[in-house]
Amino acid sequence: MRIWIDADACPAVIRDVLFRAADRRAIETTLVANHFIPKPRSPHLRAVQVEAGFDRADDYIAEQVQAGDLVITGDIPLAARVVESGGTALNPRGTLYDSESIREHLGRRDFMEELRSAGVQTGGPSSLSKSDVQTFANALDRFIARAR
Repeated sequence: MRIWIDADACPAVIRDVLFRAADRRAIETTLVANHFIPKPRSPHLRAVQVEAGFDRADDYIAEQVQAGDLVITGDIPLAARVVESGGTALNPRGTLYDSESIREHLGRRDFMEELRSAGVQTGGPSSLSKSDVQTFANALDRFIARAR
């Protein structure tokens, strides 16, 4: 099992949880982004910087992921591609994506696009509470335990 992290769709606090879990369990973990990422200090962690551009990191991850791999992302189209290829996608709030939840999210996304097109502001800063981070850490531990 390998873990892929979509750095553009994954808050730093979640990356820290992932790095600790991967290092503790010696799981190959790759952080992918289209911006500079400092080299991780663990031999089990690596950083890949792809060229800048819309969805470049997502495309890289989708091309690399194999059945059994885990991808951490909040990006629904990437989650759909991962699930389709036999991988597992986990969002930064600790919820596993499945085909039904992906369809639901994509439907909501289409609705949000319609709102934006009409001039409604839909974005804003999102934050994770300590409870969210703990929920994610617990979900990650359960997934890794089942995969091993």
